[in-house]
Amino acid sequence: MTALPALEHDTLYEQLCKLPENMTGEIINGQLHSQPRPSARHGLAGGALSIDIGGPFQFGRNGPGGWWIIPEPEVHFVRDTEVAVPELAGWRRERMPQVPDEHRFEVVPDWVCEILSPSMRARIASSSCLSTPVTASPTPGWSIRRAHAGSLRTEPGSLDADRVAAG
Repeated sequence: MTALPALEHDTLYEQLCKLPENMTGEIINGQLHSQPRPSARHGLAGGALSIDIGGPFQFGRNGPGGWWIIPEPEVHFVRDTEVAVPELAGWRRERMPQVPDEHRFEVVPDWVCEILSPSMRARIASSSCLSTPVTASPTPGWSIRRAHAGSLRTEPGSLDADRVAAG
């Protein structure tokens, strides 16, 4: 009997890298989750949050400064194995003195923010997606729900449940 050569399959990270440009993905609990790029409203809301948070925390305008606030970073909790892309993430500069040259972030963020579109909320409700590295980690963060009208509301359990950002 002749042994057949082992079939080579792409790793999950290789599959993630091969997603078409109009798709984005994450590797959560050993599964590749892909979805279309966010809508324009979603992007507008994320941009507004980045400006609101970046001014005081990254640039020290009417705030403490000392942070890197980065939109859609590819955070590798375990290199190429557990990969999440939160809407925004923040690192204290004393923990991450420089931003990496490549797209991978292997230092776990000190803070994350995820904007939950209606379709993302439905996907989370129908899967075990809530146990992502971001939500399972000790990293504090905000979970913000984008309403149909385009406004943003924080979800219960977020750091600042009174914060409302308009998008």
